Amino acid sequence: MRFRIFAFVLMAMAIACVPGSKGDVKFQQYYTEGEMLYQQHCANCHQVDGTGLGKLFPPLAKSDYMDNNREAVICLIRYGIKGEVLVNGVSYNQEMKGIPTLTDLEIAEIASYIYNSWGNEEEWVDVLQATKILAACKINE
Repeated sequence: MRFRIFAFVLMAMAIACVPGSKGDVKFQQYYTEGEMLYQQHCANCHQVDGTGLGKLFPPLAKSDYMDNNREAVICLIRYGIKGEVLVNGVSYNQEMKGIPTLTDLEIAEIASYIYNSWGNEEEWVDVLQATKILAACKINE
């Protein structure tokens, strides 16, 4: 009996430590930090529950724009976006100011949080991925 319990605990620990899995400690750190950063920098417009604000600011919850533009979403966190954006069939044309003071790690944390909240279930964003994407961003002028 003890062996079965020990084997079960070892298996559970192994699953939780698979790099990149949602049980991974690193994912949990990114998610928790991302939530705090989201509350500080993003929730005022996109709301705590990711539903957006009327026709001013688009939802992040179950957003087809986020699903189809992962790299652009990471870029716009730092650099912002101007012009029309179509999200779930609704047009939004409110400028979003970027947050250039955020580090690559902080952007990866925010992206990991928004891509894994409110019904969104995507792979989380590692800082190395964010750095590569941010280096290739085409900045809006």
